[in-house]
Amino acid sequence: MSTSASTTSASPATAPPVTELQLEQHRKELTGYCYRMLGSAFEAEDAVQETMVRAWRGIDRFEGRSSLRSWLYRIATNVCLTMLSGSSRRARPMDLSSPTPTASAVLGPPLPGTAWSEPMPDSRTLPDPADTAEQRDSVRLALVAALQHLAPRQRAVLILREVLSWKASEVAELLDTTVASVNSALQRARATLAATGLTEADPAEPLSDEHKALLSRYLDAFERYDMDALTALLAEDATLSMPPYDLWMRGPSDIRAWMLGQGIGCAGSRLIPTWANGMPAFGQYRADPDGGHTPWALQVIEVSDGRVPGINAFLDTARLFPLFGLPTHLPQSQPAEETL
Repeated sequence: MSTSASTTSASPATAPPVTELQLEQHRKELTGYCYRMLGSAFEAEDAVQETMVRAWRGIDRFEGRSSLRSWLYRIATNVCLTMLSGSSRRARPMDLSSPTPTASAVLGPPLPGTAWSEPMPDSRTLPDPADTAEQRDSVRLALVAALQHLAPRQRAVLILREVLSWKASEVAELLDTTVASVNSALQRARATLAATGLTEADPAEPLSDEHKALLSRYLDAFERYDMDALTALLAEDATLSMPPYDLWMRGPSDIRAWMLGQGIGCAGSRLIPTWANGMPAFGQYRADPDGGHTPWALQVIEVSDGRVPGINAFLDTARLFPLFGLPTHLPQSQPAEETL
């Protein structure tokens, strides 16, 4: 994924026919690129599908002057820039307001799905489970949300240059501009990100045995609904957010009070482990009065320095659980997964 754009170039006179299979081999990395550009798992998949359709329809115009990969990225970039035209910036609850004290916490009406940066399954964006920390870090929720602060072309420049390691000349060719313009856009993008403060979060860490044990304790504490045990695992400034609601809270005491107050309906939940944005995640199922458990939230768990600094609970399970391959219902007898 970090290879330069000019890896496979062929002469126009000798360029062999491109097959559909060759196009499909680029789908996963293009999905990762479009996801970083758009901040939405579903829009990213739509953008990649549109890219593939345009590429296949225009395959006769591909003359091999650049690599197939570069050509596909050009199409994907144009698709994303069109989709971003006139759209509002996606964010996280922590980007929109101050934390809400538990005593005055009210969910209020949900905001539309287009307001939020959405989680993405690792299986859709990371080519291999053993990907480097840098690759996992580049899709973490905080960074994807931070990228949404950039103007679309600046966003493309920063992702291509700093995430995918393209040369400035390659980005200039893709965007039909100059190297000087690319370097200027990159400088402005870096300054904008620095001003937001959203890139100050700790980068993703490899999932060590210590972290696996921490996640096992988290799963156990949540399923037993032992809030003393669960909040003991949280960092002092841990956050809990629940898109599509803009309410969020900070600190173990407020999180505990919420979970034992308005969140008490989560008692008796079951958790199924999965992966999102290079981080461990859980499909949370609440007890169903008719038996078994029904989807309630996709929890994306941030882990750092042996603690949990963030619980991101996405409640749009009707769309997210199928995307992550999670069951739509758990029978009463089904045991929880144990592999993290």
